[in-house]
Amino acid sequence: MRFVWQLLAAVLVTMTGGLAVGAAEDSPWLQLALGLLTAVTAVLVYGWVVRKTEHRPSTEVARKGAGAAFGRGLLIGVAMFCAVITNIYVNAHYEINGLGSPSGAVGLAGFMAAAAVTEEVLFRGVLFRIIEERVGTWIALTLTAVLFGASHLLNPNADLWGAVAIAIEAGGMLAAAYAATRTLWLPIGLHFGWNFAAAGIFSTEVSGNDTPQGLLDTVTSGPAWVTGGAFGPEGSVYSVVFGALITSAFLWLAHRRGNLMPRRRHADKAAATTTLPR
Repeated sequence: MRFVWQLLAAVLVTMTGGLAVGAAEDSPWLQLALGLLTAVTAVLVYGWVVRKTEHRPSTEVARKGAGAAFGRGLLIGVAMFCAVITNIYVNAHYEINGLGSPSGAVGLAGFMAAAAVTEEVLFRGVLFRIIEERVGTWIALTLTAVLFGASHLLNPNADLWGAVAIAIEAGGMLAAAYAATRTLWLPIGLHFGWNFAAAGIFSTEVSGNDTPQGLLDTVTSGPAWVTGGAFGPEGSVYSVVFGALITSAFLWLAHRRGNLMPRRRHADKAAATTTLPR
């Protein structure tokens, strides 16, 4: 039952927050406030429901070390997107025409904060973590990565390749980041850093969502395998390559720290722990 209660809590916050943030798209500062409120609420609700259903401290969202872990993830996410956009610039066409919409960047900060936190709570905090207890890290990572990619098929300009790319570069990478650190703060920072750099700073499309203009006024054109086409840079082969490399690094770190969980035998499942030490 703990899975059901945690899933319901995460879905409820995700849906409610998403509707509120989406309704405020014409008011950037309100969207920022609602996005941050949704992010904070998601963490608090997750921590509360884990404590109630698992009778343990919710260490994966503990305040101690949260800032440093979030900051590391943020830097990785921004650096990864900068590497991708540099390759798009070199191999296709990416042009900055000047200042775009600073107010749009403000609203996008709220939108991306809500999206990053609610998706990490749902996909890594609930789905990956609990599935991992039953079937081990490798199967859980594969299953939740596929599910995460498939969920993006609902976006306006989504296609099958975009979903596959998201599954590899984001679904796998973010689950590996959690496995390596056993905290949600690093994948949250990574997720937000990537999304905000893509939309809020460089004004590119994010996951085929018809993303509004961010800080810079930019134009992207060229082969879809380089630029990602209508889906955005997440559909670029460079995103897939860099995402796979970072995933491998996180999995190596998880292995080195002894954080990879093997597939458990039926008799061991009842004694499975929910969170490994860092």
